[in-house]
Amino acid sequence: QLQASGGGLVQAGGSLRLTCAASGRTFSSARMAWFRQAPAKERELLARIRGSDSDTYYADSVKGRFTISRDNAKNTVYLQMNSLKPEDTAVYYCAASFLNYGNYHYWGQGTLVTVSS
Repeated sequence: QLQASGGGLVQAGGSLRLTCAASGRTFSSARMAWFRQAPAKERELLARIRGSDSDTYYADSVKGRFTISRDNAKNTVYLQMNSLKPEDTAVYYCAASFLNYGNYHYWGQGTLVTVSS
């Protein structure tokens, strides 16, 4: 029900926009998030946007470089990634929950982002 896309190969300093398209139900009230997982590393929460008030949260590692946004009319969430670094290389996942806190219950399949130096 979540389809992530937009990954690819980009040079350091470049930008990408990831898209998470939801289907099957309306996700406008859901808490949506982007995670990433690099090889041999734990999954990391990058950004979150609430459904109730669009309040956002960013991990320190991406704050000021990444922006999460949503278009409820399109049932879609985006992650704009600027000033990309080689250490941003990972598989990126979108996730959703209809609860205000706790685990995410819906996951996209992941999209690979590779940043070359």
